[in-house]
Amino acid sequence: MAARSARRTSVLELAVLGLLHETPMHGYELRKRLSGVLGTFHAISYGSLYPCLKDLVARGWIVEDTSAADSAPALGKRARIVYTLTAEGKEAFQAMIADAGPDTWEDDRFGVRLAFFGRTEASVRLRILEGRRSRLEERLDALRSSLSRTRERLDTYTLELQQHGLESVEREVRWLDELIASERDQPTTSVKSEKKSGAPSGSPVSTQPGAGNHPTAHGV
Repeated sequence: MAARSARRTSVLELAVLGLLHETPMHGYELRKRLSGVLGTFHAISYGSLYPCLKDLVARGWIVEDTSAADSAPALGKRARIVYTLTAEGKEAFQAMIADAGPDTWEDDRFGVRLAFFGRTEASVRLRILEGRRSRLEERLDALRSSLSRTRERLDTYTLELQQHGLESVEREVRWLDELIASERDQPTTSVKSEKKSGAPSGSPVSTQPGAGNHPTAHGV
């Protein structure tokens, strides 16, 4: 449980640093962006966000700035703290998005990494996509094997649920096939050269359904 909690905290740190890499924000705005842009984090609360921000400040990765708020806040209103990424925070973020290890293929991390593909090197993007596909193909094999063994013992609704889970994973594998093919067809370019082209590489990609992205499939 502790390892899972630590991993979730790390995912939240990555998302916060990535959003602050785009522009300084106050906590309320950050929470809205995390909920609206990164669908994975739709349930983020102040109770989880602010301890994360406090820890990032302690590490020197972000700084608190009250001067950016109203210089003379209205009576009874407290000036909002604006969080800004430091040079050390930028380095930490770059190190995080350079990682393409097995953790980046998991359900709780893959969507966040995809959101910041615009700041990720092409070779890292490809390794993450291929790793995610491999992980889902393993899941597909397990689901098909389980379904073939238990089909006769399942009631109609449980069978439909199992079949829905299987089809969801199959759809994501096909989507990943398309992304991987597209990545391989593109000329190798660095993130820096993408910025020069005028592409909005700093803006996170929305991972919410209906925003032009395929929803991440989760196993049943």
